Amino acid sequence: MEKLITRENLRNFAYCNDHLCSGPIQGLVISFFGLGCTSMIHEDPPDACKLAEKNILYLFPYNDPWCWMNAQAVAFTDELVDVLFHRYGLPEDLPIISSGSSMGGQSALTYMHFAKRTPVACVVNCPVCDLPFHFTERPDLPRTLYNAFYHENGSVSECLARYSPLHLAPRLPKAEYVIFYCENDCAVSKKLHSDPFVAILSQRFPVTYYSVPGRDHCDLPAEMLSAYLHHLMDAVLKNKR
Repeated sequence: MEKLITRENLRNFAYCNDHLCSGPIQGLVISFFGLGCTSMIHEDPPDACKLAEKNILYLFPYNDPWCWMNAQAVAFTDELVDVLFHRYGLPEDLPIISSGSSMGGQSALTYMHFAKRTPVACVVNCPVCDLPFHFTERPDLPRTLYNAFYHENGSVSECLARYSPLHLAPRLPKAEYVIFYCENDCAVSKKLHSDPFVAILSQRFPVTYYSVPGRDHCDLPAEMLSAYLHHLMDAVLKNKR
């Protein structure tokens, strides 16, 4: 299929804060959403406004709500990034940060491996890390994962492993990795997702790992939300050319 996304119709396929940036673009933060999100953003989110103050683009792709960063979601995201790079004549070494929560966290980590332009950092909150296990973790999940990878080559177990951060950990690119995880997460087990993922990845790169007590899935307190945003900004500013 021919590519349909242009600078004129970008808002039909993603939210971007480019209209808020007033100076030369310093970097790009891609924020992937959690499972089931179907909303289009019509009002500028607070994080998008704060990033725009530093002339950092904030891109929120409207991927399939059950995408699990499958091949189509990777290509779709790459196309959105292409549009922004061409629209603003951005240099190929512009710092890109991959971020997200829950399925969005899995998407952000998986995108590190498959992205056309490899991000310099990944900042995630309560990411799903073990897709094969997640298939069995809750009764609402098999339908979504089967939907995401139905047209992929290989068995279900092979497809799940192909896009699973835990299984990709030995091959993820060198970058800055920052992971927040709520200790009382009842939706995505910290013990079975982020703990083993960080154990593998930290053998290769330094990993910043925030273990947040007393909180359920993705429920970061105000100080952790502030730290999350700080890491997004800091990763751009220290990597800008």
